[in-house]
Amino acid sequence: MQNQEILKIIENLGGRRNYEEKKASKLGFNSLYAYFEDKILKQQKAIEEEEKKLETEQMQKSQKKKSCSCC
Repeated sequence: MQNQEILKIIENLGGRRNYEEKKASKLGFNSLYAYFEDKILKQQKAIEEEEKKLETEQMQKSQKKKSCSCC
């Protein structure tokens, strides 16, 4: 089953298709589809990591506020 989002991206490359194909083969991907699939997965992981980082920062800030003796 192929992801429609990836197919649309490949379809809309236009003049950049040759560039992206060369880049994908240089990075060791056997197809343009696999390259974009990996690229999207990396972006999703980066977003998830950023969200986790923000959550931990918020937890640390809330714990710092509770640590004072006046509250």
